[in-house]
Amino acid sequence: MSIDRTRITVVGLGYVGLAMAVLLAERNEVTALDIDSERVAAVNAGRCPLDDADLSDSLARGNLSLRATTDADAAYADAEFIVIATPTNYDDDLGAFDTATVEGVLAASAVNPAAAVVVKSTVPVGFTERMQRRFPGRTVLFSPEFLREGRALADNLHPSRIIVADPGPAADRFASLLVAAAADREVPVVITRAAEAEAIKLFSNTYLAMRVAYFNELDTYALQHGLDTRAIITGVGLDPRIGDHYNNPSFGYGGYCLPKDTQQLLANFQFVPQNLIRAIVDSNTTRKDVIAHDIVRRDPAVVGVYRLAMKAGSDNVRESSVQGIMKRIKAKGIPVIVYEPLLAGREFYRSEVVADLAEFKARASLIVANRLTDELVDVADRVYTRDLSGTD
Repeated sequence: MSIDRTRITVVGLGYVGLAMAVLLAERNEVTALDIDSERVAAVNAGRCPLDDADLSDSLARGNLSLRATTDADAAYADAEFIVIATPTNYDDDLGAFDTATVEGVLAASAVNPAAAVVVKSTVPVGFTERMQRRFPGRTVLFSPEFLREGRALADNLHPSRIIVADPGPAADRFASLLVAAAADREVPVVITRAAEAEAIKLFSNTYLAMRVAYFNELDTYALQHGLDTRAIITGVGLDPRIGDHYNNPSFGYGGYCLPKDTQQLLANFQFVPQNLIRAIVDSNTTRKDVIAHDIVRRDPAVVGVYRLAMKAGSDNVRESSVQGIMKRIKAKGIPVIVYEPLLAGREFYRSEVVADLAEFKARASLIVANRLTDELVDVADRVYTRDLSGTD
């Protein structure tokens, strides 16, 4: 191993962690740590356990300095940087992110106190500063990620910005590792305080959720008044201050990030006057109510839900908006079947998962699809969707 290659351990082999591990393993010695032995085995065999074409290609080529393991002590032993990319789900009872996995890694990695710890997991504003006080003598940084599922490696290779906190030599060095790994040569880099970096992450995702909610409410208005949604959105988007992007109506925002990040930002506003953040969170619930009502009023005999994934090109079904639609339809006593290859041979919340697409089409009197694909062209007359352009 050449002396200029940094030893990095990445904890967590989800989209964020695996993309970070693959990105950094081009120029550095990377160990990926995960509790899932199947994911570890897949990575070591050069197979991608996630739905991401770029990650799959990079792992298959086999030219990365990357090994995966379930042995925490070995992974931490000689790392110069320990990057934490473990889940931080929003806990309704706590009214905040559950940061137990991040805190667990910080505690366990104390076997190597010299390593700088970089938190990539999304956390509440103020979390990093609390960890710096809780683990005195440790270098604890925060560096938010801005990735799309299915495009995680591409978004790391072409980052919109690189943000690292807190200011100091370790932050500068980690930022330089990310810049060196990027395919783009001109990447904006922001070195700031931890609380500001945490706020950047939450406000960024809440703005994206607000944009989704805005165009969904525009679509709801058009639905209620018999207007052409596409024409309205086209006219609105021609204003360069608004733009013709990220404006395709859907059943609501979902997935790993936007639902929990908007809720966390709302929780961080506990003692701060606000109206907009609450409205963004509530709007997502209202949108599902509207869509479900529009489906139910068509009096379908059997509703077929086409795909549960939160969007095309993703293998994540968690918090997908179509699930909220599904629950509302079932509450009205309408039978629901599901076509979802990711769940073949299983039930989903006591609804039958139909493995054969032809059988699914034959049995469903109305097919509900958050996003259209070519698989539905032959049954277009029975498809209910608000997808206008086939984009996010």
